[in-house]
Formats: sequence, C-alpha cells, structure tokens
Amino acid sequence: MSDNTRDTTPDPEEVVSDHEELTMAQDSPRNTAAEIPVTSNGDLDETEHNFNLDLKRSVPAGLGLSETHITSHGFDGSNEGIVEAGPFQAESQRSGPVVLSEEPRSTAIEKLELVRRWSLNQYKCTRQIISERLGRGSRTVDLELEAQIEILRDNKKKYEYILKLAQTLSSQLYQMVQTQRQLGDAFADLSLKSLELHEEFGYNADTQKLLAKNGETLLGAINFFISSVNTLVNKTIEDTLVTVKQYETARVEYDAYRTDLEELNLGPRDATTMPKIEQSQQLFQTHKEKYDKMRNDVSIKLKFLEENKVKVLHNQLVLFHNAIAAYFAGNQKQLEQTLKQFHVKLKTPGVDAPSWLEEQ
Repeated sequence: MSDNTRDTTPDPEEVVSDHEELTMAQDSPRNTAAEIPVTSNGDLDETEHNFNLDLKRSVPAGLGLSETHITSHGFDGSNEGIVEAGPFQAESQRSGPVVLSEEPRSTAIEKLELVRRWSLNQYKCTRQIISERLGRGSRTVDLELEAQIEILRDNKKKYEYILKLAQTLSSQLYQMVQTQRQLGDAFADLSLKSLELHEEFGYNADTQKLLAKNGETLLGAINFFISSVNTLVNKTIEDTLVTVKQYETARVEYDAYRTDLEELNLGPRDATTMPKIEQSQQLFQTHKEKYDKMRNDVSIKLKFLEENKVKVLHNQLVLFHNAIAAYFAGNQKQLEQTLKQFHVKLKTPGVDAPSWLEEQ
C-alpha cells in the first residue's frame, strides 16, 4: 500500500483494549439511572420503568415488596433510584367502605321493625276507635261481661264515697274524743280546787273520761273498717280494673284487624292481594287468641273479686254496726267484746308508736 492510503483493519491489541473498557464500564458501581434519557417534556422514558422492574428483581430476598418502595425523581434529583425500606405506601392509602359488625346492625334492624309494627298497630287501633265513636265501625260486645264490668265500676265509685264519709267520721270522732279528754281533765282539776262543787265536778270528769275511752275504742273499730275498705277499693278492685283495661285494648286490636281482613276479603283476589290477605289472616288469628285469653282472665278475676268482696264487706259491716250500736248504747263491755271478736288492736290516730326503748 501507498503512504496516502490508511489501513482500517483494527489492531488486535486495540480491540482487546476496547473490550476491557466496555466490560469495566458495565461492572462499574456507578448508578446507571443518571444515564437514562429524558424526553422533551421532562417525563421519564420507558427505560426508567424497565430499570425499576430490574431493580425490584435485584432486591434481596430478605426484603419483601410489602416492606420496600422505590422512589424515582428527575434526572437532577439527589435520590435517583434509591431503594428505601419501610411500609409500603400503597397499603396505607387504601380506602373503601367501612364494614360494620353484624350484631349491632341486626339489633338496629330489629328495633326499627318493632317501631314500625308498633306504629302500624297504633294507627289501626286509633282508626278503629274513631270509627266506633262516629258510628261507622262495628265492635265486638260480650253483653254479660260488659254488664259485670259496668257494675264493678259503679260499685267502686260508691265504695269510694263510703270510704270518704267514714274517714270524715273518724276525723270528727277523733276531735270529739280529744275535746272530751281535755274537758274531763278540766273537771277533775276544778273538783280538787272547788270544795263546795267537788262531787259535781268529779261526776262530770268521770263521765267525760269514760266517753273519751269508749270513743277511742270506737275510733279503733272505724279505722279498721276504713283500712279494710281502702284495701278492697284501691288494691283489689283496682287490680281487676287494670286487667279490664288490658281486655278492652285487646278487644280494640281484635276489631281493628278483623275490619282489615273483612275489607281485603271484599276486594279482588290476585297474585298481589293474596299475600296481603294471608298475612292479615295470621294477624287476625293472633289478636283473636289474645282477645279470648284476656276475656277469660277478666271473667275469672271478676268471679274471685265478687267472692272476696262479699267476705270482706260482710265482716266489716258487722263490725261497724256492732261497734256503733254498743258505743251509743253506752255498753262498754259489748264494745270491747266486738273489737276482740274481729281482732282489732286499738291505736289512737295522732299518737306515735312507742320507741324501741319503751317496747323492751
């Protein structure tokens, strides 16, 4: 070859040298993220994505992906391609509906259902009552039972009036007994100080004291009569009337659901109305059983009340009559015998019970 012609055949030594430089460049610990090209709009090229995938594969097996995350910044950032240990941010940013426990949810649903049923029942009963008062609706009537209930209410008012009069008599008798006792003490004092009228004052003192003593005995009988009648009126009869009110409520509910069933039976029978008719039939049967049960309970209570009332009032009326008759006849012995017969313990109204020291 001439001198002007350059030989382009690579020298074997230069080829070896270039290969070594390339190998050193690949083995260099220098972060290759700095060599990732950047697009014209400043976004990272797809090469960065491939790099991140390679870097995730190169993470040691001891660190799971749930414990690491990779941060990448721009080409001029100081934390390019750095693997940071810590909780994975994607897990902490999860959001979604909060699942409530089944138990509170079911309890709330049950309460709402109870409120709904109660509201519907109140509506039906109110409509039935208004309909009856306006004369448009029909009501179930047990003539015999209704008559007994009416008699019981009327008797209760009369017994309350007797009770009020007996309480007035007891109060007035107590005042009279106190006056007689004070008058007897005054006569006794004058009998000691007036020698010329000693016997006259003494007779009157003894008479007033005897009347006061008999009055206290009669007062004990009247108070016992008042206590027994009060128990009969305000406890025994009142308890029966509470059952009567429950019976009347059951009767209104029974008629309300009976009216609903009758209205549904008068309408068309198709796939839409048949389930409603069946449900109404079940509710009607339930309230009918409740009504029958309450009617039976009222009948039994009225029967026992009548027996108890006759027994109690018989004894109390005999006591009241014998005590009043013996008192105004001046028969002290008969008056005391009457109280013993009915086991009446004397206790003057207004007198405090003895203390525990006095009872020892």
